[in-house]
Amino acid sequence: MQALTETQVRSVLVNASDDERDRLALPLNFPLVEWDHLDFFAWRDPRTRGRGYLVAELDGAPAGVVLRAASGSAHARPAMCNLCHTMQPGDQVALFTARKSGNAGERGDSIGTYICSDLSCHENVRLAAPLAPNEVRASVDRRIDGTRHRIESFVERVATTE
Repeated sequence: MQALTETQVRSVLVNASDDERDRLALPLNFPLVEWDHLDFFAWRDPRTRGRGYLVAELDGAPAGVVLRAASGSAHARPAMCNLCHTMQPGDQVALFTARKSGNAGERGDSIGTYICSDLSCHENVRLAAPLAPNEVRASVDRRIDGTRHRIESFVERVATTE
């Protein structure tokens, strides 16, 4: 992924209001991010509970979305992240929603999916051994490619203004 500055990260959020861009808090380790090793950039807002961000490259240009985690109790059963396809204990997967951009977002349209609660999909797909006894793992390269594709598709669906 291409290296981004703080200003660039704020500007590429397709579904963010100006206030949300101003309030955005980058992760504390932002100056140390190794962009060459990232397929996408995702983090939970350290100052705003329940908010997260996801930035991917669409057709070579960065695009990102503001995510909101659903409030409520944790799941008792294991669940699968819809982005990295990793089985996790139920309390480590959360429903995240993203308001669509443009007129659709102004009407209140949003898209939701279950994602690793800490947005650690980038690391999870690189684990070679299964996390759960009944989990079958594809090759790491295929998992990385699949996750990147699903994240790009999610960001693209949020960016669609219709």
